[in-house]
Amino acid sequence: MRKTIMIGCLLAFAVTTKAQLKTPAPSSTQTIKQDFGLGSIELSYSRPNMKGRKIYGDLVPFGKVWRTGANQATTLTFSDEVTIGGTKIPAGKYGLLTIPDKGSWTFIITKSVDVTSPSAYKQENDVVRVQAKPVSIKNKMETFTMQFANVKPTSIELHLMWDQTDVALPISTDIEGKVMAQIDELMKQEDAKKHPYFGAAMYYMDNGKDLNQALTWFNKAAEQNPKAFWVLHQKANCLAKLGKKQEAIETANKSIELAKEAKNDDYVALNQKLLATLK
Repeated sequence: MRKTIMIGCLLAFAVTTKAQLKTPAPSSTQTIKQDFGLGSIELSYSRPNMKGRKIYGDLVPFGKVWRTGANQATTLTFSDEVTIGGTKIPAGKYGLLTIPDKGSWTFIITKSVDVTSPSAYKQENDVVRVQAKPVSIKNKMETFTMQFANVKPTSIELHLMWDQTDVALPISTDIEGKVMAQIDELMKQEDAKKHPYFGAAMYYMDNGKDLNQALTWFNKAAEQNPKAFWVLHQKANCLAKLGKKQEAIETANKSIELAKEAKNDDYVALNQKLLATLK
């Protein structure tokens, strides 16, 4: 009998040790990967909730280093070199810390990627510090939120939002030299079919470079694909920028014709909008 009870207890213990309770994390983890420049930025952080608490000046003290989230260290990983606060930061993984205050925040990019408390912070590992002005937002943000906004080819903002406060960290990158080097190299290929005529023309037109060169490349792209209504639309835009109004009108109308054949109403509308500006 005693042996039977002992076996039963052992079985109960085995079942108990295997059955572990799983519940939602108090502060969920989020990882965001944002394409930027010619590479990407990856952000990883934990997201605490307000839960009726006073946040800044209480839960998050003013004037002290904050891990900028909960539980784990907040990190940023850059696939390419970026510039923050005038400092060039090589590709790699870095810690993100902040020092909140009433009228001004301090963003800290650090070499340390494991800082989860003020005591673990070492200022000698700072890569750069940036001052930022917090902005009040109308609606309370219950969950601490970080997101990328105002994403442009060479600039982006990382926003931190919680309670009724929003503060942004500007980040930039220099892609000019890399893109121009790519264009030069690819245009040297013997096989003209591999020349990036359309992409190169778009880069020139969108970045204030030689529009006549852009037009030459648009023409070559159109020759390679005569039915490409999207190429003709951008060629029309280029002609308009060059002041060649009549040619722009003719090209836009041709693009409309091809877009209708392809049943693409979006490009029909885009060309019509362009034509409206050329009257």
